[in-house]
Amino acid sequence: MLSRRVFLKDSAFALVSLGFAPSFLTRTAYALGRNGRAKRLIAIFQRGAVDGLNVVVPFGEPDYYRARPNIAIARPGSTGDAAIDLDGFFGFNPRLLPLKPFWDAHALAVVHASGSPDSTRSHFDAQDYMETATPGVKTTSDGWLNRYLQARRNEPPSQGFGEPGSPFRAVSLTTQLPRMLQGQAPAVAMSQVAQFGIHAGQSNAGATFESLYADARDRVLGGTGRDAFDAIKMLKGADAARYQPEHGADYPRSPFGQALRQIAQLVKADVGLEVAFADVGGWDTHINQGASQGQLATRLDDFARGIAALVIDLGDRMADTVVLTMSEFGRAVSENGSRGTDHGHGNAMMAIGGGVRGGTVYGRWPGLSVDRRYEGRDLAVTTDFRDVFGEVVVRHLGVRDASPIFPGYAINTARFPGLFA
Repeated sequence: MLSRRVFLKDSAFALVSLGFAPSFLTRTAYALGRNGRAKRLIAIFQRGAVDGLNVVVPFGEPDYYRARPNIAIARPGSTGDAAIDLDGFFGFNPRLLPLKPFWDAHALAVVHASGSPDSTRSHFDAQDYMETATPGVKTTSDGWLNRYLQARRNEPPSQGFGEPGSPFRAVSLTTQLPRMLQGQAPAVAMSQVAQFGIHAGQSNAGATFESLYADARDRVLGGTGRDAFDAIKMLKGADAARYQPEHGADYPRSPFGQALRQIAQLVKADVGLEVAFADVGGWDTHINQGASQGQLATRLDDFARGIAALVIDLGDRMADTVVLTMSEFGRAVSENGSRGTDHGHGNAMMAIGGGVRGGTVYGRWPGLSVDRRYEGRDLAVTTDFRDVFGEVVVRHLGVRDASPIFPGYAINTARFPGLFA
């Protein structure tokens, strides 16, 4: 379908020549020529509340081992399957070994004891609060990433924000559009790059863009509609099975691994992707969680290998890309009677990629002694997740005024964890 590639000359203009010449690619390419290299965010949601204490292990904290006699990750060097030392206090779960090279290269950072100020332990409510970035407020109608897209659209051209352009500006590799991307700004949900439909809003969530508007394409929708249909044709003509990752990247065959593989495919297709989203479940480990082996370890193996493959595959493109991981809350400090963990509070987030000041665990560590735990049982939150999101939006994505993105919360750079210079 593509007769020629997109060429940028002297960062000043773009010449786009395609068999069917969709105008969105012309606009996107010209915007890149004017404004320089576009920044991207890939958000990954670990649904089910991952146990951050067994992901980024505080092996230097004696109370960690007292609270978890059966499921604690062993101290580095004590066994062949122990925590991977990061800084003498924290260590990676051994199943995160594929991510260690990015830590060593100072491209991966952790924000520990991060999360929501709201006390809920409901998965549904906590996920909703994180995706809308309005903890405790159930009436928010849109997600924070959609508000980011709106803010970008409303920034003055002098700040380097041009016409939104591409129908693939925001893409979720899921069957339904997540709350994080719902709102006034267009966003696409697809489970397969070559077979997707554009959701037509919440009132018609079960219908595709094509089925709703095929008869009125030219008469009603005009250029925007034609762009979307051209985009659909282009992606349906792509053969995802024939996509070849670069640099030796090896994606897991799991749904999560294949979702990240398709995100890489979209990035490399130069279709104007700015925000991508993927999620992965299986983290609600109430029973037989395991330590370096077991349920959590199996999920972490898939998680780490998928992200490592994505970063390796994107190569130099990671200079303009940040991968951000999150989960609705953490797990209780003490293991339960079923050798699992119950719903908790504070957790660990990771950021990898462009401009990240990696090789550091950010956030104030509150300690795990009972008197320092949240409500006497959980890791306390010392970094509001909105300060992590806010730093990504301001210092990586370049929004000058982030206040519309985080209603009811005063964004203050002094509270940013320090992920970016």
